[in-house]
Amino acid sequence: MNPVAKSFYVTTPIYYVNDAPHIGHAYTSTAGDVLTRWHRQRGEKVWFLTGVDEHGTKVERAAVQGGVTPQEWVDALVNDSWKPVLETIDAKNDDFIRTTEARHVERVRKFWENVKENGYVYSDSYEGPYCVGCEEFKFPADLVPGTGEFEGSQVCAVHGRPPEELSEDNWFFKLSDFTQPLIDRYEANPNAVRPASAYNEVMSFLRGGLVDISMSRSSVKWGIPLSWDESQVVYVWFDALLNYITAVGYGAEPATTEAELFERVWPVDVHLVGKDILRFHAVYWPAMLMAAGLEPPKQVFAHGWLLVGGEKMSKTKLTGIAPELIIDHFGSDAFRYYFMRAIAFGQDGSFSWEDMSARYTSELANGLGNLVSRATAMVGKYFEGQLPAEGPISHVEKTIHALLTKTVVDANACIDELDFAGAIGQVRTFIEHINGYVTEQEPWVLAKSEETYGALATVLYTVCESLRAIAVLYNPVMPKAMGLMWSNIGAREALGELCDQRVESASTWGQLPAGVRVHKGESLFPRLEDPESI
Repeated sequence: MNPVAKSFYVTTPIYYVNDAPHIGHAYTSTAGDVLTRWHRQRGEKVWFLTGVDEHGTKVERAAVQGGVTPQEWVDALVNDSWKPVLETIDAKNDDFIRTTEARHVERVRKFWENVKENGYVYSDSYEGPYCVGCEEFKFPADLVPGTGEFEGSQVCAVHGRPPEELSEDNWFFKLSDFTQPLIDRYEANPNAVRPASAYNEVMSFLRGGLVDISMSRSSVKWGIPLSWDESQVVYVWFDALLNYITAVGYGAEPATTEAELFERVWPVDVHLVGKDILRFHAVYWPAMLMAAGLEPPKQVFAHGWLLVGGEKMSKTKLTGIAPELIIDHFGSDAFRYYFMRAIAFGQDGSFSWEDMSARYTSELANGLGNLVSRATAMVGKYFEGQLPAEGPISHVEKTIHALLTKTVVDANACIDELDFAGAIGQVRTFIEHINGYVTEQEPWVLAKSEETYGALATVLYTVCESLRAIAVLYNPVMPKAMGLMWSNIGAREALGELCDQRVESASTWGQLPAGVRVHKGESLFPRLEDPESI
């Protein structure tokens, strides 16, 4: 029997549903969507998973405050906010997992039964600090001196509040058994945790030695009960992390569609996570998988925080900005472009309305948008809307051909490094070169004489063929605008759907045939009035 071909498997974290999503959540989902769209355009099989974490103290308390049951609370938020935001940002995920789904609940119970049978679970008591905001058992090193009303207390470094003190009889996971195996694994494969700062953080934590941790909670009711002890529920993180396997068929009956999916996608290729949950994904999660006899993830990539006013975006501090506030003004393509372009993935970055407005105007409206408008308008004016055949070319056009080849290679390499800003920057450099080419060649002057009409044809063909390649490279980032541009230059009629075009062959010159219908169409990036505020 032939082995199943591996799919490129990418996940976002599953997001807490104690409140509506903000742009920090949309940032991670956008990155996953751009990455998987790019790989699809390489012709690869892809699986892109996102979802929500619906259990735990934080969700339970939010529901109580809202005067409804936890299930009613999460159902309303998932249906009214979390699923719609994926449509708002144009995410093309393959699945959406909820931790209250039967498939997840059953497989979480099965997983921990397996780990217990393997000898990595035992009963003990826990006393110590617990941050409900993080849903995390805290170590002394995790806490920092409080300020303001909490001055004199030790507080959570993320939420700025003192943790609660717990005293519970729980079931424990033998995390300490995996200290050396994880160190050995990461020393042999440093790219398993990225960027380098995240790798160093994880290795420092591992070298300090791991201690066993509660894998269940006795004082929480909103969760998945243990199969061998119904009085306790699975600790929310040790429930949530399992979504990455429960959603793709872990524990399914052999020879079923779900079992085939698990064989095809596991191990995950890239877990995209915020840096504040790195420890769970790069320490606890691979240890859990090892305890169950499963292969750990190939890579965990921890991106930085989105900052507003110098602080991490936070629902607790009321600094979360809803994605639709930005998208309703700029559009989803500009949203996706800005957050992938303006912030180096892996580093912290500040969102600025002014910076986004400036980039929208200079890079999209005046840059690419104006280039498309000029080129299509001139084909309409000088060649009655039919793309002319390319005439004789000079070293100027040969330079463009070479630059396009380099652009495709370099952008592809950037995506492999999850350097979205770098990939977009490569394409933008090419666009600037083409804009400069139009200015230097002055096609409006060439159109004044029949003797230079051949040169005019070469210039307009060169620009439109360049736009074809740009559409392919930018499609993972801005699918709506690039789909429109693809149609306007006649590429859909001649070459088929944009999503079927391959990144690697984008630099092959001459794909757009002469004679296709070109029309100006509506502006890709219309001029916008700046609102007074968001």
